[in-house]
Amino acid sequence: MVRKLIMVIIVTLSLYGQDAYEQHCVQCHRELPMTLQKMFMEYLSVYGGENNTKAALKYFLRHPRKDTSVMSELFLKNFSIKEPLMISDQKLNEAIDIYWEKYKVIGKLK
Repeated sequence: MVRKLIMVIIVTLSLYGQDAYEQHCVQCHRELPMTLQKMFMEYLSVYGGENNTKAALKYFLRHPRKDTSVMSELFLKNFSIKEPLMISDQKLNEAIDIYWEKYKVIGKLK
């Protein structure tokens, strides 16, 4: 019982202070063979710009389906479609904005 309580406290403390992107995206994607940066590039190549990419990400995270995923058939066969992300719109928008800023290429090329 004490071990479980300690684990809950450790998990809670590890989440404290993390932004929405770290909390809701990075943790799950650590176990996947494709990086979040590579996934970002896939979205960017399909949807083109910031507004379209962010809208597509938000829609997919709320309503994940095989036909709206940018991932390959092989990836989906091995890892399936994720469950809908059940967080507030504010947290979801925050996570997507952080994701965009972290991996966007505009303004980072020399």
